[in-house]
Amino acid sequence: MAAVLKDAGALPAPAPIHQLHHVAYRAKDAEETRRFYEDILGLPLYHIIQSDVVPSTGEYCPYTHFFFRLQDGSFIAFFDLGDDTASDPSPNTPKWVQHISFRVDSIDALKAMKARLEASGIEVLGITDHHIFHSIYFFDPNGIRLELTAQLADEFQMLQESKTAHARLDEWTARKQQWRADRAAGKATAPLKPQQNDRPEFVKK
Repeated sequence: MAAVLKDAGALPAPAPIHQLHHVAYRAKDAEETRRFYEDILGLPLYHIIQSDVVPSTGEYCPYTHFFFRLQDGSFIAFFDLGDDTASDPSPNTPKWVQHISFRVDSIDALKAMKARLEASGIEVLGITDHHIFHSIYFFDPNGIRLELTAQLADEFQMLQESKTAHARLDEWTARKQQWRADRAAGKATAPLKPQQNDRPEFVKK
């Protein structure tokens, strides 16, 4: 259920959120993960936190928490819980859905990283044309799907895209409400399809 602000006028304005600080995942092995992110992808190991107790919850769970720095000062981080156990994939979500994408400077940089990854024995999908950007896809040693992206659209084009985003999402939401009603009445069994197809070149004949 979506959160609804009560008496929003009495609340302080949202604080500016400047950038992603970090995302965190479970790592099966810290050194294996370091080799991948530092030696292959070139993200320097920057910070480590080790403890027996989780500060946010107070529960006992020994861990080594380690961070790799991106060029903008944000981080991707991991927890090695000391048991050589990898994260289980989500049982109801396709593997391609959950991923994190890192941006590189150009198509040439993307091609160079693809070659570097493949030379390290890593299977790479792409280069995939997403119109406003090109991407490659691969998995890290922990089974996390990663994407490297070279942006093609400039800030003006992305601003133009942003002007229609709310209207498109509102239309999807209205259609989904009707789909839910139809499903409850036994009239809909298939998942809801979007109202427009931005990738017609991939439609199966």
